[in-house]
Amino acid sequence: MPPAPPPSPAIALGRKSVISREDVIAAALKLLGPHRSVSSLSLREVAREAGIAPNSFYRQFRDMDELAVALIDLAGSSLRQIIGDARQRARTNRSVVRGSVEAFMQQLTSNDPSLHILLREGSVGSDAFKQAVDRQLNFFEEELKTDLVRLAAANHTELYEPALTAKAITRLVFAMGATAMDLPSDQLPVLKAQLIIMVRMILTGTRTLATNPKELQADLP
Repeated sequence: MPPAPPPSPAIALGRKSVISREDVIAAALKLLGPHRSVSSLSLREVAREAGIAPNSFYRQFRDMDELAVALIDLAGSSLRQIIGDARQRARTNRSVVRGSVEAFMQQLTSNDPSLHILLREGSVGSDAFKQAVDRQLNFFEEELKTDLVRLAAANHTELYEPALTAKAITRLVFAMGATAMDLPSDQLPVLKAQLIIMVRMILTGTRTLATNPKELQADLP
């Protein structure tokens, strides 16, 4: 029996001969953390983590920017699922606020990098990354608007400009989340309590304006 051929250089170095787009994304996610921005990743370190030669990266992504946008999109989709599930379990505006904020804060302190990706790239990323984050925030707003309208109908209440209400809540929560990333853990319960109150203030305001829109007339152009 002839001797087995020597291993290829790629196998000898522990590199994978075949790799998927998901493998590259998974490798990048392992490198991220609360204080590590997507924009700080290098192609070589992602390739090394994935166990591939740097040139093999280009079989799945055009460049690092395309990978970063894929990570942002994945993070947004994952987080929307988690927070959306919390909202779907709610039966009142009061419970949907607390449930959603608690789910958001739990993600902030978890090992899942999804929320950190959105918060970091929305503030320090490139214009392309910020646009990708903004697109995800728009998805959050649309889904939140749908749930707010559902709950308002179930509770026989009204909302003034549901889309604008959803935008105000979403942008507030993410802005507060960006601040919370750098806070000591013992300060997070206070911030969560404040955030719940602020969101309820927005909802109280939108219900008030729905029944008395004249309140806004002095402020409109």
